[in-house]
Amino acid sequence: VTLNCEVEHPSAGWSFYWYKVVPDLKTFNYKSSSYELLPDGSGTAQESYIIHGQTHTAGYVCRAGRGDPEYHTDHSQPKFVWSADVHSAASLTVSPDRVQHFTSDSVSLTCEGNFTEWRVRKFSEDGRLSDCRRMTGSTCNINTSKSDTGVYWCESGSGEFSSAVNITVQNDGNGPILVSPVHPVTEGASVNLSCSLRTQKILSNVFFYHNDKLIQNDPRGELK
Repeated sequence: VTLNCEVEHPSAGWSFYWYKVVPDLKTFNYKSSSYELLPDGSGTAQESYIIHGQTHTAGYVCRAGRGDPEYHTDHSQPKFVWSADVHSAASLTVSPDRVQHFTSDSVSLTCEGNFTEWRVRKFSEDGRLSDCRRMTGSTCNINTSKSDTGVYWCESGSGEFSSAVNITVQNDGNGPILVSPVHPVTEGASVNLSCSLRTQKILSNVFFYHNDKLIQNDPRGELK
């Protein structure tokens, strides 16, 4: 995994510092975290840093410095590299199976695997880690609001955890959402994308973009 650090006005002479985020376990709030300097991560000339052999989800920050005496920028916002064993015995399914949802949608997140105890965890946009408040057996039930936007995963009582998924709640009740699978697809696999309105009204003409570039105009509202 390659981390990149950018300064607002790039120029020669910057050194870069790389840190792992150590959360405050009393509050589960990453905004009050401490930072642990990564190996060989002090004052590198390169604006990138490679993480080798990561086996667990972790957060990282960087900052830059220059001059003599050295002036340091603030730390960057934490960025998380979500990692799970591809052969993990724990998995998470989301119904309906899509990343984006409207407000007041009913969404179910179900943990699967040969375990008796489960919890669904969320890392929210404001840097807080929390557990699902409405668990029924191995299923977390959400009546979506904007605050439900975040990254979710399952953890078993014995410490197994699933891959993480993104859930985004659309705050604009009149706008469309992109219907795409919640789990990543492998390279070369086929995938269907579509656009949907809360009213379920059939869209007469849809424009699909990739990185701000128009790739297809489809009257059926589908991209395959």
